[in-house]
Amino acid sequence: MSDFNPNDPFGFFASMMKPGGTNPFMPPLTEEEIDRKIVECKTVEQWLAMQVGMLQMTVKTLEMQKAGLAAFKQSIDPKPEHS
Repeated sequence: MSDFNPNDPFGFFASMMKPGGTNPFMPPLTEEEIDRKIVECKTVEQWLAMQVGMLQMTVKTLEMQKAGLAAFKQSIDPKPEHS
């Protein structure tokens, strides 16, 4: 039985670094091992997708804060209009 834990997204990568651990460049030998690797890869893919989503949301929030700050500064100190 595998010691893979889907709640530990880095466990898959750590297992690749262990001596005698699974090698991602060697083909799996059994159907069960292939199924396990599919589940591991899908778990990592889902975790990465979630991280990308959070990063995109952070960027959007910072962009909105920047625009809000610019609007606030402009309302406090408007530039004089030239006639």
